[in-house]
Amino acid sequence: MDSKVLFKLWTENDYFDKETKSELEGIKDDPKEIEERFYKELEFGTGGLRGIIGAGTNRMNIYTVRKASQGLANYIAGRGEAAKRAGIVIAYDSRLKSPEFALESAKVFAGNGIKAYLFDELRPTPELSFAVRYLKAAAGIVITASHNPKEYNGYKVYGEDGGQMSLEATNAVLDEISRISDITSVKLMQKEEAMDRGLLQVIGKDIDDAYIQRLKTLSINPELVKSISDTFKIVYTPLHGTGNKPVRRILDEIGFKNVLVVREQELPDSSFSTVKSPNPEEKSAFVLAIELAAKENVDLIIGTDPDADRLGVVVRTSSGEYAVLTGNQTGCLLMEYILSSKKEKGELPSNGFVVKTIVTTELSRAIAANYGVELVEVLTGFKFIGEKIKQLDEEGDKKYLFGFEESYGYLAGTFVRDKDAVVTAMLVAEMAAYYKSKGMSLYDGLQEIYKKYGYSQEGITSFTLTGKEGIEKIKYAMNALRDRKPECFNDSQVSAIRDYKTSIRYDLETGKKSVLELPESDVLYFEMKDGSWFCVRPSGTEPKIKIYYGVSDSTLEASEKKLEILKNNVLGVVKPLLYE
Repeated sequence: MDSKVLFKLWTENDYFDKETKSELEGIKDDPKEIEERFYKELEFGTGGLRGIIGAGTNRMNIYTVRKASQGLANYIAGRGEAAKRAGIVIAYDSRLKSPEFALESAKVFAGNGIKAYLFDELRPTPELSFAVRYLKAAAGIVITASHNPKEYNGYKVYGEDGGQMSLEATNAVLDEISRISDITSVKLMQKEEAMDRGLLQVIGKDIDDAYIQRLKTLSINPELVKSISDTFKIVYTPLHGTGNKPVRRILDEIGFKNVLVVREQELPDSSFSTVKSPNPEEKSAFVLAIELAAKENVDLIIGTDPDADRLGVVVRTSSGEYAVLTGNQTGCLLMEYILSSKKEKGELPSNGFVVKTIVTTELSRAIAANYGVELVEVLTGFKFIGEKIKQLDEEGDKKYLFGFEESYGYLAGTFVRDKDAVVTAMLVAEMAAYYKSKGMSLYDGLQEIYKKYGYSQEGITSFTLTGKEGIEKIKYAMNALRDRKPECFNDSQVSAIRDYKTSIRYDLETGKKSVLELPESDVLYFEMKDGSWFCVRPSGTEPKIKIYYGVSDSTLEASEKKLEILKNNVLGVVKPLLYE
């Protein structure tokens, strides 16, 4: 439907509320803004919905949330009465309109005869994953936009295994959504009626207790924590999100008594007023935490994003400065700690495996090999790690040990099927205590890993290209690289190209083609002749195209130089494709 026609419908139909109509009235003389808000529907992708909050079909609002919920409800109903009775679990974070979107979703499911379990207040995404499994629900959703800027919100969907919904199931839900031609036809039941009829149940403390108890079983060295808890200090910031209560609780219950919280960032705040972006990947998010750590002479800082599925770690270096570890560095530290501790205790299984994504550091491969553990590689996105847990551990004969991705997501244990910053906070704190007992910091532990396995360095470049025009530029750049198959990027020579969209690996030196086993995805991975690599992919959740790089060398200085050269050579070719 034409954007002007849709704009007219939203401003004149009684189905839409006064707030929505008032907002649209403010753009009635701005044809470009009308086009941006109505030229398409907010896309339901592999993770669900994510977009800017506002009125329009291409925005996050109660109407787009209702439509997505109706499509998901149709999918659940299609699986029979048992699935409807099993119901759906709904959680939400501290973002603007998250509680409203969660309640609207519950009203739609109730209106379709599907039981909805709604958390009584904000909860972390990983607890939602746990709750789906704990309650044996048919599905789950969490209202969150993770670490996106404050203007965004989202709608993330989970399957009955507690993992992000599979590609097959996502496509089925998308088909159901696409069949809804009239957005005003969504079925709704008001909250009071839904509760009276047993179709809406508020949940909370019981799930919290069960979740925390299961997390505590993953502690590796609880006796060590108790031995140094009186003197070991940690600074923690929830960045105004959902991590405040569960992270502080798990740290306290395993024995950490000196957890200093950044008070200015302790409570929920949908505007994230103390940070430019609530992203624990960025040092700017830790300014207040670093000030507190310096004042209190603290070596370890941890921070969680708004829905507490990602975790950032800040350590004090040998020079006394504070540095944010990359996701790759934290992941490798955790992998080394978990595997070495299990081996030392005689608990490392012969059938164990770890999982990483294709854009995650190759250093993890060397660590896994050192302990005789299989490394499984998957596409970018934690949903694929969750799928491997189900395939190889739950349904297979292997034992999952750890999984991580470079974008600050980690998971130990199998009772949650998505990245979990709560259990990671526990393990990072415990790991720091372990190194402290050896007279070392986490920074020292990282240097030890580099000396043992080699100096790996990774990097990422992102280009944000918003709107319809931006999407077209990203598509053009991907198609150009795919069609041209460059044999070099300035002075950096390519040995092979993996095209995950066509599922073919092209060996440029032999001319041979081989089949890639991973699912189809719009990703290009370039293997370089010097052993380095880089990967180009559009973001699945933001209007961005991302370029990942990885190199390794015998010294830190050599690897840093190699990374800089690779970046410059690649950008010299890719950047013009985005802006020509």
